[in-house]
Amino acid sequence: MSHVLTKWEPENTEFWSKEGSAIANRNLWISIPALMLAFSVWMLWSVVAANLDKAGFKFSKDQLFFLTALPALSGATLRIFYSFLIPIFGGRKWTAISTASLLIPAIGMGFALQDPRTSYSTLLILALLCGLGGGNFSSSMSNISFFFPKSRKGYATGMNAGIGNLGVSVVQFVAPLAISSAMFGVAISGDGFLFHNAKTGVDKMFWLANAGFIWVPFIVAATLAAWFGMNDIASAKASFADQAVIFKRKHNWLMCWLYLGTFGSFIGFSAGFAMLIKAQFPEVDVTRFAFLGPLAGALARPIGGILSDKLGGARLTFWVFAAMVATILIGILPALHDHQFMMFLGSFIGMFILTGLGNGSTFCMIPIIFQTERERAVFGKGEPAIKQARLDAAKESAAVLGFSGAIGAYGGFFIPQSFGTSIKMTGAPDMALFIFIGFYVSCMAITWWYYSRKGAELPC
Repeated sequence: MSHVLTKWEPENTEFWSKEGSAIANRNLWISIPALMLAFSVWMLWSVVAANLDKAGFKFSKDQLFFLTALPALSGATLRIFYSFLIPIFGGRKWTAISTASLLIPAIGMGFALQDPRTSYSTLLILALLCGLGGGNFSSSMSNISFFFPKSRKGYATGMNAGIGNLGVSVVQFVAPLAISSAMFGVAISGDGFLFHNAKTGVDKMFWLANAGFIWVPFIVAATLAAWFGMNDIASAKASFADQAVIFKRKHNWLMCWLYLGTFGSFIGFSAGFAMLIKAQFPEVDVTRFAFLGPLAGALARPIGGILSDKLGGARLTFWVFAAMVATILIGILPALHDHQFMMFLGSFIGMFILTGLGNGSTFCMIPIIFQTERERAVFGKGEPAIKQARLDAAKESAAVLGFSGAIGAYGGFFIPQSFGTSIKMTGAPDMALFIFIGFYVSCMAITWWYYSRKGAELPC
């Protein structure tokens, strides 16, 4: 019971400075590495799929793109359920349980990737199980949002998601290093695979199983830290029925659309970036560059949250979408047509940075939108009504943070699939990129009309 906080009033300045800030930050800094590991497991196939052919697995490009996209599909679906679990189970307990669940795909992939005779259907099941890492995001963001006052939510959610998102880059940097040696010995890592590089004429051994096994000790450590170091907030308890009110809120659905444009783009490009480079620039060593884009996007997310606290989330979100359209038109498409890899890489890194800024700014908008809406509803009814409105707003915005994260995660499925389909039908990814442009324009229109223009319904 010592882990349960029976009094939690982050908007009370005296309470916050005396004890609230220290407790909130402790929970945040335990949550961050747990979320980072979740993202690493979620995006494992973005690295593994690019190495399967070297290990003797015989799959088509379309099948490989599908393997990279499938974890996003299951992760996004799990997020819908995870969005509502923190007020039911408690943040400490659910963080520990959900982090421990990552052991299932990590260990499973470690064994399955030792044998190139492993069936495609088995790999599909493991790809689906990697979605457990994707689900964790919604519960993690929902949990952290309860701990911080309105003025610090942009910082808190930005740090949790931003550094957590680094797991996407970490897996693309660490996994290639892990598979380069039999670090766990033959008994665990397996016999390894011999790959002959036709370009350099060099034979090289690698142990693909380590892409899964490398995360096991870190997952165990993060699980123990969450169980013994985090807290549950008694006042954050709510049933699913209490939280389901968000499905009646217009702004829940609008923010889902916008978050699909920001986080959906980040996770979708992260999942498909390595395979896209391999398909369009086969002469390039994918492992040297694939981690750079997700790294830039993850580092930009906290900046997006901090800037939004100062400048306004809606204003930043609008200009992010405008810049994303411009980057595709004047950077990515010309680079593909002229086969200019460095221009392509620079433009895509710019795209990742924009998605990171937009991730932070959209998540900063959500708590402000719902608190403003609830406070307007009780205007003039006295201080007790205001306090209850803020409590209701905290629960609603936490649910919306999780649910919008679920909808946004479907971008991780649709973007790699769009690239794969476009390349299969036309030989190039241009068709997919033009569809993305149309979507970003719709996001600009929604942001301007409802949130950023003069006289907007809910300026934020």
